[in-house]
Amino acid sequence: MENSTFISAFIITAYGELTNMKYFYIFCALIGYMMILIANGLLISVIVSHKSLHKPMYIFICALAVNGVYGSTGFFPKLIIDLLSDRQTISYIGCLTQVFCIHTYMGCELTILGVMALDRFVCICNPLRYHSIMTHSTVCKLITAAWFSAIGLFSIHFILTVRLPLCGMTIKKIYCDNWSVVRLSCTDTSVNNIFGLFITAVIIGLVPLLILYSYFKILIVCIHASRETRAKALQTCTPHVVSMVNFIVDILFEIFLHRYELVGMPQAVRILMSIQFLVVAPLLNPLLYGFKMSEIKKQITNLARSCKTAAV
Repeated sequence: MENSTFISAFIITAYGELTNMKYFYIFCALIGYMMILIANGLLISVIVSHKSLHKPMYIFICALAVNGVYGSTGFFPKLIIDLLSDRQTISYIGCLTQVFCIHTYMGCELTILGVMALDRFVCICNPLRYHSIMTHSTVCKLITAAWFSAIGLFSIHFILTVRLPLCGMTIKKIYCDNWSVVRLSCTDTSVNNIFGLFITAVIIGLVPLLILYSYFKILIVCIHASRETRAKALQTCTPHVVSMVNFIVDILFEIFLHRYELVGMPQAVRILMSIQFLVVAPLLNPLLYGFKMSEIKKQITNLARSCKTAAV
């Protein structure tokens, strides 16, 4: 074992040539972050303030929007600070906080998408029993389970990371993630690696499989259903499918970059690939659900008209 040392801060080395155009990237980051806050904030406020939207499907969408704000807040403020700084560093506590935020955001996004698939399955495959099954109590339990299953699993992994003695202080990405910290350890990290594979298998493997199974059953029902039922199923399921596919592809990009050193790939492209799950999903979800879900779209339109009338 190498001699470990007390690490009070990490040096972030992935920015490189990005600092040559830092004001452009600061502008893009500010615009992106503000769009995420405004779009998700609008979606949350509309769902919370209108009783007609206090239904399981919309409550789950609200939870997805809250998670998007949570994940982007764990990333964007530090990104903007680093771009403004001549030397990119992050404290040990700050790095671990960012690790926790980003990874729990990732896990919760998938588990929330999982309970949304369950909701669609019950609604379409058991329409007569839907209201008796998806009660307010059940919805609260499902959201709690979605959040705490992901947070609980990663908390164990996080504790395993915190206990490691470190010999290095260089983070080779523009944000802190668990692997970037683990790789700096002086000791054997087999336990971390095994548990990390287990979490990956459960969150990124099992949850999408359960979602696919739900949609397989929905597809079977829709084949034998009326045209009106198929149209309604398509309207409610399309945004969810797009959200799920987009997020899983973004996560696979991130895993791919962890496993392979793509020497020939430009640094800017590597960074864009590594941050897609933190940027695209929080932007895409409110747009998908705000424009595709007729009830939400109607309430947003009414709100816009009210604001316009008040301004006049």
